Amino acid sequence: MKKSLRVLSLAACLLLTGCRSLPTPREMGDMALLRTMGVDRAGEELLVTVSTGPRAKGIQGEDQPALVLSAQRPSLSGAALALQSLSDSHVFFGYVDQLLLGEGLARQGVIPTLDYFARDTELGLGARLWIVRGNTGENAVRSGGDQGVEGRLTTLRTDGELGVAAISRTAGEVYSDLLEQGASYAPALASADEGEGAALADGGYAVLKGDRLAGFLDGEAARGLELLAGKPSAHVLSVGLPGNPVTVRVSGAVTTCRFSRDGKLMLSCRVNARLAEYGTPLTQGERDQVQRVLEERERARVRSALDQLRSWEADCLGLGPKAALTAPGLWSVLEKKWPRQFGAQEPELSLRVALHD
Repeated sequence: MKKSLRVLSLAACLLLTGCRSLPTPREMGDMALLRTMGVDRAGEELLVTVSTGPRAKGIQGEDQPALVLSAQRPSLSGAALALQSLSDSHVFFGYVDQLLLGEGLARQGVIPTLDYFARDTELGLGARLWIVRGNTGENAVRSGGDQGVEGRLTTLRTDGELGVAAISRTAGEVYSDLLEQGASYAPALASADEGEGAALADGGYAVLKGDRLAGFLDGEAARGLELLAGKPSAHVLSVGLPGNPVTVRVSGAVTTCRFSRDGKLMLSCRVNARLAEYGTPLTQGERDQVQRVLEERERARVRSALDQLRSWEADCLGLGPKAALTAPGLWSVLEKKWPRQFGAQEPELSLRVALHD
């Protein structure tokens, strides 16, 4: 009993005397709440660039510009520690929700960076991941100037979730894909124009194999990847019927996968489209013609994506593992050699368009 009382007395004394071992609370105004991190390879070292963005700006005061800091060290943890000494405020990483990897780093490997995000106590794999196409993460972070780049990234992310831009992906989704299936994809960022301060724009998709950048999909191939993923960005197609031009809006897709008995990958894609504009109501013959044109165009897009992915032997959508659910015994034979087989054997594709008014 006396021992317990002594422990309680000691604790009370420590609280009253302000023992230095206790954590020191900080005012929110004394903290730099980071929102975006860019990581680049700089020779044998890593260059880490961070930005506070509008959230910290609002806490610090409306007249304060966004804070951008950079540090170069042999490791991510070393660079993160060095950033603390560059700001008058305490640098806090717990709000980082955008991770921008430069193309140079992506070509050498992204797993070490994702490992760090998975293990760090403040960072996390919920951050949105972007690959900066033809540029560095540092330049992308600094492209927002005094206003920061966070607003632009949030817009691109929201547009992706609404289906009007590239599919948004988290670092955790990409990390999981790479560990489980050996390939993944992430949205790419490109500069909308030339010069300093150029706005960031949708740059298609970066395809990762192993943990390194295999290449980029853009244009028709990027739309094909979205169809295969079942998340097509809304796009409009025009069909020039004689005397009655028609515009159709693609709004959704569902792709299913299975294996044939001999191990061939079978893909079935159903695309939903809606008539957006036309001169006069369509006859059944005209509807059939529009549907055929749409199916031909969307099939070409899917084929374009598949051909490019197969050339890299990168099943970044996990088509094989999804098909494996229908034939687990067959998959046990195919799994170890799947990347090579995916590249060598052209999948059988069935695509149908459901045309709605």
